[in-house]
Amino acid sequence: MLSLTGRAGRAAAVETLGDDGLRLDEVAALAALADFGPAPQRELAARLRRDAGDVVRLVDALEARGLAHRHRDAADRRRQIVTISAAGRRTLARGLDRCAAAQDELLAPLSARERTQLHGLLRRVLAGVDERAALER
Repeated sequence: MLSLTGRAGRAAAVETLGDDGLRLDEVAALAALADFGPAPQRELAARLRRDAGDVVRLVDALEARGLAHRHRDAADRRRQIVTISAAGRRTLARGLDRCAAAQDELLAPLSARERTQLHGLLRRVLAGVDERAALER
């Protein structure tokens, strides 16, 4: 049931994000940059739990759309620092609003109290399988 619910939630998010041409991995990258600030590509890959090569392609796509910028790290010229752009922040805000609306629709059968309880339980489960999840919001 958890898998089916997750699939339904993901499908709803993908559908609603399509209006802006965004993918879920792009939203995740933009959110990480907005929440934690500019980051080297490798750090962004670790935060997203993605392969570094995949993140290079992801950042290429974001940069091509003007949603993020990349520049060399002054302290280590081998590293690329990724920063969200103003357009990226606006696009992220729209995407998060759309995802929240899709989530509200998915969770409509639950009361506010039940939603809070479900969120807490899922955080505990995730923290049990991924220690980093316990440290994140």
